[in-house]
Amino acid sequence: MARVLLIHAHPVETSYSAQLRDVARQALEARGHEVDLLSLYDDGFDAVLSREERLNYHDEAVNITTDIAPYVARIRAADAVVLVHPVWNFGLPAILKGFFDRVFVPGVAFTMSAGDKGKLVRILHNVKSVAVITTYGGPRFRAMLVGDPPRKIARRVLWAIFRPKRPVRYLALYNMNGNGPAELEAFKAKVAKAMASF
Repeated sequence: MARVLLIHAHPVETSYSAQLRDVARQALEARGHEVDLLSLYDDGFDAVLSREERLNYHDEAVNITTDIAPYVARIRAADAVVLVHPVWNFGLPAILKGFFDRVFVPGVAFTMSAGDKGKLVRILHNVKSVAVITTYGGPRFRAMLVGDPPRKIARRVLWAIFRPKRPVRYLALYNMNGNGPAELEAFKAKVAKAMASF
């Protein structure tokens, strides 16, 4: 089976997001996958891209800092990636955005064919499947009014980075603030079923 990097981005250990993470992990392990759980908050991940990192961004010889190298190794070792996070203010949690900014650098996620002005060339060929499990506080129409950026990031940007064999799986629970226990449990069951066939 596959080695799945399960990336979780929520600061509260008792959150619904943490429950979704646990449901996903259990279903993936029951399927026989090896799960590498990366909880960005528990790890104390520093989401701030430093001045030095930005200046060295396109220099593949030095752009992987010592604190980022372990995360790069985990991505390179993964056959699949599953992201579990809430949607806040119509976007990704800042810690997850910072993870993309600091870890998915040239030489890791892509390279440029002619330096910083060249064509982006994908190099993360090891990841064959990608899924996103997320929650929105409001209804879907409200997210659609602003273009639903998290869905576009998942379906377009993550697809462009990884080019998985199948389209990026996007499991979203909208209107979480208005949902009751039955809807929350139904979504957990949907996540379990999706991860059982991942």
